[in-house]
Amino acid sequence: MAKFFDCFQNQKPIIGMIHLPPLPGYATSKGIDYAISHAVADLRVLEDGGVDGVLIENEYDRPHRIDAAPETIAAMTRITRAVVQESESIVVGCEILLNDPKASLAVANASGAAFIRTDYFVDRMTRPEFGEFHIDPDGLIGYRAAIGADDVLILADIQVKYATMVEPRPMRESAMLARMKGADAVVVTGDESGHAPTAQHLREVSECDVPVLIGSGLERKNAATLLAECDGAIVGTAIMREKSVSPEKLELLMADARREAG
Repeated sequence: MAKFFDCFQNQKPIIGMIHLPPLPGYATSKGIDYAISHAVADLRVLEDGGVDGVLIENEYDRPHRIDAAPETIAAMTRITRAVVQESESIVVGCEILLNDPKASLAVANASGAAFIRTDYFVDRMTRPEFGEFHIDPDGLIGYRAAIGADDVLILADIQVKYATMVEPRPMRESAMLARMKGADAVVVTGDESGHAPTAQHLREVSECDVPVLIGSGLERKNAATLLAECDGAIVGTAIMREKSVSPEKLELLMADARREAG
């Protein structure tokens, strides 16, 4: 737990999303310079809004790939490095969608990012369009050590949105296994983007001696209730307008979040 709280020193850190436009390799991409400009512009809004961290994702690379293409890894490294260099006060992380945490670690290590998020870490899960996802937490931790990235935190989703458990089990068991396998924090989501987890699930996971983050659905009307049960949140949908961070939405949400944090 110490690594997480050393990285995010504010009580109940709020991590704002940077959703990238399509990257090179996709037909609708406007190029790497456009993507960097978009990311830095969102960074400025998030910094001014008082968040503690930013998480960069290739959200609009549609359709998502299970494994990252070489051009995606290269683009994510350039963009993440630019955000790290431009950041004045907040912690930067990255995630390559849909399920390539080794690629995310490689990008973080090369760019100077402090953390990654991985949607799939210890839970066997499946989605109709992708099938069952490859799960190898020991391999991921070993890879992190092999590339000299032990200081890069792994924020690991448990029983993540959109997917179905192959072997159902209580949320608490997934959290305990993620902690045992080396996750620096666990992320709890609702069923899909914009849907919040229940307070009961957060309360259950918070008893597992691992930092717990809300991974979807935090908004003004539930901020007080949900943040009381966990250690922070990753926020995207509630602060976005037309695929970019809205200063007005962010200001309102952060006021409620900081009120809860005291």
